[in-house]
Amino acid sequence: MARTDTLDYPTITKRGFLLGLALFAIGVAGEVLGQVVLGGLPGWEQTLLADLAALGILLCLLVPFVFGVLLPLTE
Repeated sequence: MARTDTLDYPTITKRGFLLGLALFAIGVAGEVLGQVVLGGLPGWEQTLLADLAALGILLCLLVPFVFGVLLPLTE
């Protein structure tokens, strides 16, 4: 029995996609609300929120491909 037999690929795919979507939403909402409410954010906060949005996009694109297509085909 292989180690990958215990992985539930549909659940991992859904949760990974939702995590990426949440990171993207937090990054964009924080950037927009920070500009509107606070009138500007320090550079490190802008970098953090931009990185969150970029990581969210990356997860939304890669997780479904890796855990929804690639890994199930390799079993």
